[in-house]
Amino acid sequence: MDDKPAIPSSRLVLGTIAIILGILFTLDNLDLIEVGNYLRFWPLALVAFGMSVLLESQKSAGRFAGGVVVLAGGLLLLNNIGILRLRIWDFWPLVLVLLGISIIWRGYERTRYSDSDPSSTVSAIAILGGVEKTCSSLNFRGGEITAIMGGCEIDLSQADMPAGEAVIRTFAMWGGIEMKVPEDWTVTVQALPFLGGYEQRTRAPLEGPRKNLIVKGFAIMGGVEIHN
Repeated sequence: MDDKPAIPSSRLVLGTIAIILGILFTLDNLDLIEVGNYLRFWPLALVAFGMSVLLESQKSAGRFAGGVVVLAGGLLLLNNIGILRLRIWDFWPLVLVLLGISIIWRGYERTRYSDSDPSSTVSAIAILGGVEKTCSSLNFRGGEITAIMGGCEIDLSQADMPAGEAVIRTFAMWGGIEMKVPEDWTVTVQALPFLGGYEQRTRAPLEGPRKNLIVKGFAIMGGVEIHN
């Protein structure tokens, strides 16, 4: 039996999109087609990618993100082919929607960790500004960090994780989150970037008990960086 892991559908879709674009631009350079006639259909790539995320994700957060991408791609496609007339600024209230989701998310996290020492978690939100926080708890349990058109710098370098595992949920939209973690922590990123990115620059621990920090969340036109 072949035990090779299957290629995630989202990666397969992205690879296929890159191949199609390469072919189209090559044919355009050879004067065989006018690539501009086809590029107006580019939102189909968003729809395909969103569908792959929607079908691939095992968690409700991932399915929600996939649905948002499908909806955005569909609206952009209808605009490009003239069925709808949309302006990007018509959608600025969606920032308030995302902010509301973030506030609810923060409330859920507070309830989740309400039975523990508040100092054992980290919580930060930056909107049109910057936040710097340090957590040196010796019983770190996780937390949540939100940056919307702002930045968060979180220093966990003096914290410890006796339980062996902690989860930090992140949300970055037009903003950035930077986290500094101890040398003996292993970082696992389970997040979805959309026109953004997660950059992990930590060094693998050489010895000692396993301490795993799981970073989840979304980066929408924003970025999250984790380093030692």
